[in-house]
Amino acid sequence: MQIRHSVKVNKPLIHYITNPISINDCANVILAVGAKPIMAEHPLEVSEVTSVSKVLGVNLGNITDARMKAMMISGKTAFEKKIPEVIDLVGVGCSSLRLNYAKKFISECHPSVIKGNMSEMKAICGIRSNAKGIDVGEGDEVTAKSFDENIKIIKELSLETGAVIAATGAIDIVVNGDDVYLIKNGCEMLSMVTGTGCMVTALIASYISSLDILGGTILAVALMGICGELSQYANGIGSFRTELINNIFTITDDTILEKIKYNLK
Repeated sequence: MQIRHSVKVNKPLIHYITNPISINDCANVILAVGAKPIMAEHPLEVSEVTSVSKVLGVNLGNITDARMKAMMISGKTAFEKKIPEVIDLVGVGCSSLRLNYAKKFISECHPSVIKGNMSEMKAICGIRSNAKGIDVGEGDEVTAKSFDENIKIIKELSLETGAVIAATGAIDIVVNGDDVYLIKNGCEMLSMVTGTGCMVTALIASYISSLDILGGTILAVALMGICGELSQYANGIGSFRTELINNIFTITDDTILEKIKYNLK
């Protein structure tokens, strides 16, 4: 649990340009793991903010002209200064604007981590997807029948971009080149509260500040799933949301090690 300890001790500044729907919860989960959030998005200041941050996160949910401009400026600054960055491909399966923008960002800013659901992964790879808005579409889910095909898609994206890929779903898949990690934590309630995917990206950004890009991504994805499991019996989705953030803050290393369900394929 050296990654968790590193974040708590160093309190890294995380610059996360995200959507207004989830911005408050994202800031709170960054704080919950010991990092410090800043959500600057004005194009005239974001380069300065990114320059003094330890990690950049960008999220394509609810994009605007100003936010798109700011993310590209920040992404190029992060790449120039060798600051790790993560992009969340929200909605690229349902919007050509987002898809083309994401491709340009990946090509020019070279993010350390690319995160999205399987419909979004297919779209970014130029494969027809069945995206249902920002959610994974029917037929795109990772099943026993489609497993090998989906793994091949994600591996090729990782090898092409040099990024760690986090494909989230009922089974989360984290790929680094030819290495494939399956994470089987989580619960249905996570899909019933808006912004939980954005929160995962916030956790990834926080933990890759340790410079262990693969380890930080695996930890972030698993942590959200484990804390979802611990919170799932709350009385309704409002209480679940509160308990989720509480558990992210209070969970111990021992509980993570006890509950984590992951393996190298």
